[in-house]
Amino acid sequence: MAYKRYPTRERRTNQPQLRSNEPQYGEPGYPSDFDYPGQPASRTRFYRDKQGGKVLGVCAGIADYTGFDVALVRICFLAAVFMSGGSVLPFYFIAGWITPTKPRELEYRGSEERHFWQGVRASPARAARDIRSRFKDIDRRLADIESYVTTENRSLAQEIERLR
Repeated sequence: MAYKRYPTRERRTNQPQLRSNEPQYGEPGYPSDFDYPGQPASRTRFYRDKQGGKVLGVCAGIADYTGFDVALVRICFLAAVFMSGGSVLPFYFIAGWITPTKPRELEYRGSEERHFWQGVRASPARAARDIRSRFKDIDRRLADIESYVTTENRSLAQEIERLR
């Protein structure tokens, strides 16, 4: 019973906890916006994109996963079909049958988000390094603001006194 030794999040806060009979977030029975059977959806996994696709969405999924233009992937696929004499077509239909459809919660909100996740799929280490550098930059700027506000600013104090 060592787990009872440490207080839970509800007991650690100083504010009253309002509990209702409804399940809370993370508890069994909590309704989610997107019920996806099986494992949770991952942005770094290959899905076929039926909304951006023409036949089964395999080419659109490949384009989304790799970051290439959809038209370029389709042209390359057609070239592969003609060069192979059609022997690539069964692989296309098998991929369309096996590959899961892209869940709705993974739809991109803009081109910046699409570009970010394509970069994560291409190089996760570089994406983590970029995020870390952005956070360091934000931290540095916040420290500059904090030092400006906390240091004695005589001209600002004179302005405030003059306004009183």
